[in-house]
Amino acid sequence: MKHLFMSVVLASVFAVVAIAQQAPLPQIPPPPPPPDGQGAPLPAPPQTVQSFPPQELDRIVSPIALYPDTLLAQILAAATFSPEIPAAAAWADRHHYVPADQLPAAMAADQLTFQPSVQALLPFPQILDMMAGDMPWTEEIGAAFLSSPATVMDAVQRQRQVAYGYGYLRSNAQVMVRPGPYIEVLPVNPQYVVVPYYDPRVVFVAPRPGFNVIGAIRFGYGIHIGVAFSSWGWGATSFGWSTHAVIVNGAPWARTWANRAVYVHPYPAVVRYRAVGRPPEIHTLHERTAHERAAEREGHRREEHR
Repeated sequence: MKHLFMSVVLASVFAVVAIAQQAPLPQIPPPPPPPDGQGAPLPAPPQTVQSFPPQELDRIVSPIALYPDTLLAQILAAATFSPEIPAAAAWADRHHYVPADQLPAAMAADQLTFQPSVQALLPFPQILDMMAGDMPWTEEIGAAFLSSPATVMDAVQRQRQVAYGYGYLRSNAQVMVRPGPYIEVLPVNPQYVVVPYYDPRVVFVAPRPGFNVIGAIRFGYGIHIGVAFSSWGWGATSFGWSTHAVIVNGAPWARTWANRAVYVHPYPAVVRYRAVGRPPEIHTLHERTAHERAAEREGHRREEHR
């Protein structure tokens, strides 16, 4: 009887396991389209909330903590739509030769479906390339910003204080560095956005004796963003460091972990296209050359090929 009882128990267990294996996994519904009825559906965000300790956040923000405030805010907003970054990087790379003031027309002709916060970075193919080239990092910083923008901003300020304390971060011909309880980094010319190049392994540690700290951050390369991209928030994007506010396109950025599947930030002048019925590509496609990429990395003026 004992052996018979054990056989019945084991048979029941195996039956339950078999049924569990055959049962379909719950399907996560796709995010709904924006409430205004326009534009492509929001890209599916991560499904598990992530929390990062301060030391980990310092590491995550270190590659962009010293960027000008306007560019930094745009990167953080775009990172919350990380699934769109690789395709946006590819489009920006192949259209990099289009002047910034003509880029909105090219975007409209191609009826791009990227979220406006991702489109805002299209004039900066090297930024999108950096984000697409390290998607785990992009997903990390996007998730951190969705989960707790205040702690991300605090981490940026910690890193800026370190770089300023060691003498690396200073005002120059391209950026104004305003020290204080909260360090601001602002372009000298608001319509010319510079991209800094630095090694986090250098600028956040004490310099060795005789090291030229001023040359550790290069601000030689930038983009004349002008009024052409004002619809995407350039000229109306900033941080309220003391209140932990991020202003994008003149409005507080309010995309959080809770509303990530439905939140649509106001970009009233940006047309939101759907993927269905998009016109064929009409532009000549030129990827950046190795020489161009090297020039950007070194902070030099990019020489366009024709």
